[in-house]
Amino acid sequence: MKKITFFLFLFVSLLANAQTFTLNGKVVDENNDSLPGATILVKENNKGTATDFNGKFNVNLVKGTYTIMVSFVGYNTVSKEISLTKDDKIEFSLMPNSTVLEEVLVSAVRVNADVPVTFSNLSKKEIAKRNLGQDIPILLNYMPSVVSSSDAGAGVGYTYMSVRGSNGERINVTVNGIPYNDAESHGSFWVNLSDFASSTENLQLQRGVGTSTNGSGAFGASLNILTDAVSDEASAEISNSFGSYGTRKHTVKFSSGMLNDHIEIAGRLSNIKSDGYVDRASADLKSYYLQGSYTDENTLIKAIAFGGKEVTYQAWEGLTADQLKEDRRQNPYTYENEVDDYDQNHYQLHWNEKLNKNWSTTLGLNYTKGAGFFEQYKEEKDAEDYGNLIVDGTDVIVRRWLKNDFYVVNFNTNYKTDKLNLISGISYSNYSGDHFGEVIWGEDLAPNVNIRDRYYFSDAKKTDFSIFAKATFDISEKLSGYADLQGRFVNYKTKGITNDIVPIDVDADFNFFNPKIGLTYKINNDNSLYTSFAVANREPNRNDFEGGVTTHETLNDLEFGYRLKKEIIKLNTNIYYMDYKNQLVLTGALDDVGAPIRATSGNSYRLGLEIDADITLSDEFSIKPNMAFSTNKNKGFVANIDGDLQDLGNTDLSFSPNVVIGNMYVFSPTDNIQVSFLSKYVGKQVMSNFGSQISDNDVLDSYFTSDLNIVYQINTNKVFKSIVFSALVNNIFNTEYVDRGYYYTYDYTDNGNTVTGDGAGYYPQATRNFLVGVTLKF
Repeated sequence: MKKITFFLFLFVSLLANAQTFTLNGKVVDENNDSLPGATILVKENNKGTATDFNGKFNVNLVKGTYTIMVSFVGYNTVSKEISLTKDDKIEFSLMPNSTVLEEVLVSAVRVNADVPVTFSNLSKKEIAKRNLGQDIPILLNYMPSVVSSSDAGAGVGYTYMSVRGSNGERINVTVNGIPYNDAESHGSFWVNLSDFASSTENLQLQRGVGTSTNGSGAFGASLNILTDAVSDEASAEISNSFGSYGTRKHTVKFSSGMLNDHIEIAGRLSNIKSDGYVDRASADLKSYYLQGSYTDENTLIKAIAFGGKEVTYQAWEGLTADQLKEDRRQNPYTYENEVDDYDQNHYQLHWNEKLNKNWSTTLGLNYTKGAGFFEQYKEEKDAEDYGNLIVDGTDVIVRRWLKNDFYVVNFNTNYKTDKLNLISGISYSNYSGDHFGEVIWGEDLAPNVNIRDRYYFSDAKKTDFSIFAKATFDISEKLSGYADLQGRFVNYKTKGITNDIVPIDVDADFNFFNPKIGLTYKINNDNSLYTSFAVANREPNRNDFEGGVTTHETLNDLEFGYRLKKEIIKLNTNIYYMDYKNQLVLTGALDDVGAPIRATSGNSYRLGLEIDADITLSDEFSIKPNMAFSTNKNKGFVANIDGDLQDLGNTDLSFSPNVVIGNMYVFSPTDNIQVSFLSKYVGKQVMSNFGSQISDNDVLDSYFTSDLNIVYQINTNKVFKSIVFSALVNNIFNTEYVDRGYYYTYDYTDNGNTVTGDGAGYYPQATRNFLVGVTLKF
């Protein structure tokens, strides 16, 4: 009997020790935001898993003592020892490691909640959910006050965004602190950064003047992009997506992880193609991203090369109202090679050195090389329009070229204590560009003219030097101050003949002082108030000079905001008043290559209220709404109508909707699936500044669209770390809408009287369409 009792006791003991328990866990960052895709490793049995969309994980283990290790790219690895005797829970909070580029490469242009600047962040995990081939402006569509569009209608190719009614020429864009805006046009050509979202760690959109930035001043917003952080672990992934209108994206990424604890090599190759929603508005986009990094305790050196080639069939002429009704997918162009063909390559070197616990320095170098052309077929043209290289009335094919070189040097110092964060720095850029057109075919060329003879040429040079110092400092326990002083000195020269065969000769200097001040008051740990006043000045772009505009514009931006941050709700709300002097407003018209034409409006203003929130209703359900209400006016606008200058009074600013509302419903019924329903409402816009004094052809109707996004992740311990399936249904309710257009006027004579006529063009966007993709992570 004793033997039976002994064996029974032994059996029960073994059974108890062999019983399996579940360890549930969650991984968050320092802001208590979840970290999906973090690696979980049980050291004793070398088994692991990854966190789901909500940063959660679970592992089944028998009774015992274990060391749980958690790692995530850009964060310090954390380990905890647990003694498991029952089902248990554990939480890990990871801190950024010393090589996170957000701290060392973009600290000069980024802000946080301690700075009285209105901003929103978008993380890599949020970008990845909808990153199936569409460009960055489309991926940013659901951020506050953002309106995005594309020529081809499907979000691939030439894409655009505006913020607070300010178009891309007024949005300062930096990549790792390096200016990206074209030095002459001030625009950001996203078609040259295809699939860049796949190499983006995170981005920050500052609305209003924001903080001092490198490059052209921010007159509506600034967008700061941070590229992929250094990875401690080796990894690889293959991503493929397919969808409507022949859209497909193929991406390969890799990282060597840390070699010898110091060196990492990583890269990406991508190819995106689309036929476009608009007929023949095709895009063939090839891009790459390569980086090599060296890190030790006090040093980060990072070399980056990225760029690519785009060939895009043109659709920037849009459609007339009649064409829109007849067939909204038609394309007026018929020449088979009416394409934009452009190569652009960027080379960056960044060196951050931590001198001691308070001081650090950052050096950034950049060289950008761009070259390409736009090919056009023209019928029965006048000889003088093409430098008399052709005979009057002949057909001709021309290429209009741009070749440019862009050099940048940034240097910043950072002094940081518990009560003071002081950043000072300088930025210098040098741009040179050649603009020329050549005849590549002519039905009847003039005597002694050869193919590829140039019919116009002008060269351009621009230097841009800025020096700044900005500080955030504690005034009391609850009140902190912010001061930001920038001097910017610009010289622009161009001489020669424009594509309109008109002489151009510019040698202009601009000296700007841009001060910014503000206060932040922390009511308690969850609530804070802020206010700021900022001044920005901005020089005309090349098109402005060609149109006779030589005056710079000035913006005074006043912001007042409130921030709430709790575990279940994050709320940001702000009121802004942006007062402009000599604002260069969009006239509504386009030049002959689709670039917007601007004119000085005198005095104007934008007054608005913005609200955005992130509300967690349960572990499975959250809502992320944002709303922007504004009034945008010219003061005493004067225009030439019917041959006379007329004072039209206070008129609406063009392309500035008074209402922009976005929302995301996010539902995670299980750990590995997330369903998001996204909606966007954009109110009525006018395309001119005339206050509909001529006709109502300048009105774009309001529109409401919705998208459905589904992501399903499978974690596996075998060949792949995880397999992620994604699906995106855009415009799920099949709305026919136009989100962008242009408007123009012309004068003609009727019975001896001068009469002003008008016309308009519209860019139809895609009806219901889809993209599906799969990503294999090794």
